Amino acid sequence: MAARSSARKKTQARLDEDALASRLVAAPVVEHRRDARERLDGLLDEDEGGELAPLVALEPVRALLEGVADGSPFLWGLINRDPARAAHLLSRPPEERLDEIVAGMAEAAAAEDRSELGAMLRRGRAEAALLIALADIGGVWEAARVVAAISQVAEAAIRAATRSALADAHEAGRLRLRDPENPETGSGLFVLGMGKLGAAELNYSSDVDLIVFYDAEVIQAAEGEEPTTLFVRVAQTMAKLLQERTADGYVARVDLRLRPDPGSTPVAISRDAALSYYESVGQNWERAAMIKARVVAGDAAAGEAFLAELRPFVWRRSLDHAAIADIHAMKRQIHAHKGHGAIAVEGHNLKLGRGGIREIEFFVQTQQLVAGGRNPALRSRATVETLADLADAGWIDAKARDELTEAYWFLRGLEHRLQMVEDAQTHTLPDADEALLRFAHFAGYESRDAFAKALTRRLKTVQRHYARLFEDAPGLASEIGSLVFTGKEDDPDTLKTIAGLGYAEPASVAATVRGWHHGRYPSMHSGRARELLTELTPTLLETFGRSGRPDAAINGLDKVLERTTGGVALLALMRAHPEILNLLAVVLGAAPRLAETLARRPRVLDALLDPAFFGHLPSREEVATRVEQALGEAISYEDMLDRARIVGQELNTLIGLRVASGTVAADQAGFAYARVADVLVGALFDRVEAELARVHGRVKGGAAAVVALGKLGGEEMTAASDLDLILLYEHPDGALETGGDRPIAPAQFFARLTQRLVAALSAPTAEGVLYEVDFRLRPSGRAGPLATRLKAFESYQKDEAETWEHMALSRARVVAGPLAFRRTVGRAIGKALTIKRDRKQVSKDVRAMRALLDKEKGGGGPWNLKHAPGGLVDIEFVAQALQLAYAHDKPGVLYTVTAPALDRSREQKVLEEADWDALKSAARLQLDLTQALRLALEGPFDPDEAGEGLKQFLARVGAAPDFKTLTARLVDEQKAARKAFERVTKALG
Repeated sequence: MAARSSARKKTQARLDEDALASRLVAAPVVEHRRDARERLDGLLDEDEGGELAPLVALEPVRALLEGVADGSPFLWGLINRDPARAAHLLSRPPEERLDEIVAGMAEAAAAEDRSELGAMLRRGRAEAALLIALADIGGVWEAARVVAAISQVAEAAIRAATRSALADAHEAGRLRLRDPENPETGSGLFVLGMGKLGAAELNYSSDVDLIVFYDAEVIQAAEGEEPTTLFVRVAQTMAKLLQERTADGYVARVDLRLRPDPGSTPVAISRDAALSYYESVGQNWERAAMIKARVVAGDAAAGEAFLAELRPFVWRRSLDHAAIADIHAMKRQIHAHKGHGAIAVEGHNLKLGRGGIREIEFFVQTQQLVAGGRNPALRSRATVETLADLADAGWIDAKARDELTEAYWFLRGLEHRLQMVEDAQTHTLPDADEALLRFAHFAGYESRDAFAKALTRRLKTVQRHYARLFEDAPGLASEIGSLVFTGKEDDPDTLKTIAGLGYAEPASVAATVRGWHHGRYPSMHSGRARELLTELTPTLLETFGRSGRPDAAINGLDKVLERTTGGVALLALMRAHPEILNLLAVVLGAAPRLAETLARRPRVLDALLDPAFFGHLPSREEVATRVEQALGEAISYEDMLDRARIVGQELNTLIGLRVASGTVAADQAGFAYARVADVLVGALFDRVEAELARVHGRVKGGAAAVVALGKLGGEEMTAASDLDLILLYEHPDGALETGGDRPIAPAQFFARLTQRLVAALSAPTAEGVLYEVDFRLRPSGRAGPLATRLKAFESYQKDEAETWEHMALSRARVVAGPLAFRRTVGRAIGKALTIKRDRKQVSKDVRAMRALLDKEKGGGGPWNLKHAPGGLVDIEFVAQALQLAYAHDKPGVLYTVTAPALDRSREQKVLEEADWDALKSAARLQLDLTQALRLALEGPFDPDEAGEGLKQFLARVGAAPDFKTLTARLVDEQKAARKAFERVTKALG
């Protein structure tokens, strides 16, 4: 004890009084103290530099770190990965270190290449995330300082990414910058930060809402360069630098959907087109959004000039009655659709729920819209600052200002603590008792009741003020025109209203909706279902009318209602969650294949109730938890297979819905689908093996592993991908049979294991098929045994395998089996891939295979994305050929995923920069479009037969202003990729 006290005193003596560790005044309540202490002590034992141990001798530091270890896997992971970094942060004044991190991000823009810049930004963001969290949890910074710090870091990263993207365009000869040393200055491109970023009020794990504009009169594009295409590429590069996940993590999730008419406009818009839009068709919600708009990157002068011109749109000196009614309608929509019912604790949404953060923001913004035109003092961006301004101007009293200010910072603090747990963009409190108590402890409360009391007091306060603001609001009269669906005949005014909403066949739409009201389907038999439908119909028709293919969307919903039994639940879901209604409009109108999936299995829509749906894609751990929960409830082997199909279909459909809605970028979908497949294959393999062992016993000393190849191995799966698998096993030579009551030979055991695994994955049950499975890539193909002994596999790869088989093996990943044996198999695969090869022979074989595929499958035009010249096969062949040619000398080129494999080849100096750029760009575009097409269609895509909704969907995925532009870009990308293929393969030979 004396020694610890002495160490504490020495540490305190060395610490600056402004250091973070010296200023700690708070810590979470530790629920599992022994586990937390063991984690911290174990970390101290492994901390080679020993920099953290002296700080942990200080009780406030130990209390803080034990609280983090107990309550936040994300923050503990940051500390665990780099204890010295944590010690450094605790030993410094946090304000000083934050300034250094922000300065480092600014300097990162001068990095030599994008990968270096990306790594620097990600490391800066990780360190800032830890610093800000420790200062927040430790009570060193108040919530206002926390949101400012988060916003400061995000803005620095956005500026660095924008500067780099502009510099790249300049160096490539596509753009002439006025000052290449300061790319933003006079560039004509500017980025507006919206929402919480614009107000410098970001939450801990916030998306950044951005709109990218360019001034056509300021920019200096190269001759022949189309400005929109140029700046779309700049915007995409900037967004990718920020949100692409690498080994270093990510910087920020980027949302570009607040731009004018996001469903049909490119991600970079000319300022003149934007001004024309806002002045002619801009909505009041867009006026509200523009209150917080602020130039965060790019040409500040051009951006400020744009915002100045936009002021008359945002700040009207007087509002007509229609505009005031629209503001009331905005309030009602949030109140009715976003409220999540009454005030609660378990499962309450701190942002969108009753009494939540959104109500405070809306309280402020609606009054700004009403009064800000006449009173410039009410035009502040920041929420709390505006509350003070409203009180000064007499719009609210001092009590409302003070109570809402206190509630706002209280709720923001809880929101941050919630997001710190897993670095997830969530606002919803846990709904399970144990999880809520754990969070309450992490938030510093001793009990659930103490937490609930503090929370509900603020929520009720907010709700009371919010309700008073709109107590004279008009009723819910329809504002879009007559909509009458009684009787048997069409109402002429109703047909006129439907036609005005954009439907091509108003009479057919009216008949369909009238059928719902008349209870045509079992799902609509109840009075409650029809009551909900009456309330929802105007919003539904409006929303579907904006989808691009409204008639198809209505027909798709008709199929869903015909096949579901849960009409009340589905309609209630759509009424309560406008974002889900918007999502269904897009999916049902533009993606017939996904729409058919929803019609066949409408219960997957239940999963949209998960608050995390519109946030991040589930991690592998979250997927594994879902799968284990589903399979663990099975009462029989057959029931387990059904449950595997249900959970698999649900998870994959949710990925597809995220992509279709634009919530998730298409380039993330391949990893997400593969993550689901990995977990399901592993879970079914374990259960199939256990079931087989129950009957026959096990092979003593034996083990088996499943190897994924193709799209699963390369983590580029789509909604329609099958699984290319092989099963490898090994056992002692002395093992002659299994050890059960019905013994069989080892080879027979592992062959049956393979057969049962194939059946578990692909056999049709009452719940359909999980995956189609292909084992033809195993050694010797169909002629060989279904399961292959590892020794035979190694021998075959060394002495018999052809080049194409080794190319396929370059995408091999071991996805199931005991960990030790999986590693053994992984080493065997690595050994096979690093065999010294004749590069000329590799070149010859690859070119011969490509020529054969060109002859057999290369037709069909540019939309034959896989086999067209310059299509995905060309790109995959380059990546695989380079790995086979150079892996012996440079094993660093090996990687199972195509795009990162190209990166590795460039880093290892075996792929020229220009070829890498052409191949990588073509790969990303065509992989994204493949994801979209596999989501939307069962068969091949014929652009001449495709509907406008699907074409708009493809244009959005391809970040093009329209389908024609997208096709032209696709052709150009494929030409460049084919030339790169020719150069690379010839160079090998």
